[in-house]
Amino acid sequence: MTSADLLIAMTALTGLIVVAAAALRGWQGWLTFKTRELERPATGHGAEIEGGAASGMARIEIADLKERIRKLEAIAAGVDL
Repeated sequence: MTSADLLIAMTALTGLIVVAAAALRGWQGWLTFKTRELERPATGHGAEIEGGAASGMARIEIADLKERIRKLEAIAAGVDL
């Protein structure tokens, strides 16, 4: 093996190590983010959803979405409302 081949191999290995380290660091950051996101509702600060609506408003939104789905299913089945 010539010195040029050895230099290319070492450079490629170093580049691979740098990319792997960056990917690992990003993965750990993402896991930390998700852990904090899951812990937030337990502290009471994450009880809000879209636009700051509280859990009571969330139930209304879910009921509205269920009604829309029911109407769309009726339309798909060819039933007149």
